[in-house]
Amino acid sequence: MYRQEAIAFRKKQQGFTLMEMMIVVAIVGILTSIAIPMYRDHVLKAHRTDAESFMMQVANKEEQIMLDMRSYAPVSGSNANFANAPASPATATSGVNLPVPVHVDLDYDLTVSTNAAGTSPPSYLITATPKAAQQQGDTRCNVLTLNQAGTKTASGPGTATTCW
Repeated sequence: MYRQEAIAFRKKQQGFTLMEMMIVVAIVGILTSIAIPMYRDHVLKAHRTDAESFMMQVANKEEQIMLDMRSYAPVSGSNANFANAPASPATATSGVNLPVPVHVDLDYDLTVSTNAAGTSPPSYLITATPKAAQQQGDTRCNVLTLNQAGTKTASGPGTATTCW
């Protein structure tokens, strides 16, 4: 008799107990506290990699300009100036004929500075400064630089090997 009542009671019971629900909420909370910081870190690295890739494209373009015009082309002002054609002698709106990708433009301000004309040896420095709030949170690898010798640096406690 007792066994039949227990079976009948179990058939009527449906849903979850409060304790089961609290365990599920705790597990979801723990997973979320681990996943969100890892996701943010991944997004920071992806955006940084996009900027670094574009900086390498600019460096290649600068070397082509050096062969054609016997000097590097400075780029300053806004990221839009990168799409302008190189000018000889360099002007305020001189560029490298290479448009900045939209996702890089949203996250970084880019510049190319060169040494004075006639200075030997000619050199350039490509700088990517974070402007989006999310990228500014990347304290390990804040400002990225690349020069004509291929030397890569990053400001912050991160090293060139960890940031590049």
